[in-house]
Amino acid sequence: MVTATTTTPLESELLRLAGSVPDPELPVLTLRELGVVRSVRLRGTDAVEVEMTPTYTGCPAIEAMSLDIERVLREHGMREVTVRTVLSPAWSTDDITDEGRRKLREFGIAPPRARTASGPVPLELGATRTLAADPERTADPTGHAPDPGPVPCPHCGSPDTELLSRFSSTACKSLRRCLACREPFDHFKEV
Repeated sequence: MVTATTTTPLESELLRLAGSVPDPELPVLTLRELGVVRSVRLRGTDAVEVEMTPTYTGCPAIEAMSLDIERVLREHGMREVTVRTVLSPAWSTDDITDEGRRKLREFGIAPPRARTASGPVPLELGATRTLAADPERTADPTGHAPDPGPVPCPHCGSPDTELLSRFSSTACKSLRRCLACREPFDHFKEV
């Protein structure tokens, strides 16, 4: 029989503290808003284990995140802090909180679009422009999930945008340009 584990008030506070650490690549977001801090478990009176899932397995920021979490928790009385990387369940852009999506948009980064289906994200190479979605299109002929629609410009809201580069300042973002206001912007890719 599996019993649900209860979280102590101290574990909840330590989770809040670990989650308050800014993401080193996107400092406008905390690790909680990004959805990468999974759990905190006490291992004695002054020892704690934090589980974190990176946005992708090769994420170069994982070491910086771990060190920042260790620093914050040590500043709050934890003598021993262990940050474990867990890869299952895998991180998804669905893990970004609504607050995180709002902050991305306000910072000038288009947040990931809502996923319309669970499971793997199909990779399709094709047109670079994402003009207003065709309301008739619900799924492509191969049966893939419906097109999530255009990537709206975070500056003016126009759906008329084009892809400039599949990669931007980090591997999790692409570089786009708005055809209405002509401003370039990053788009946090859906995963």
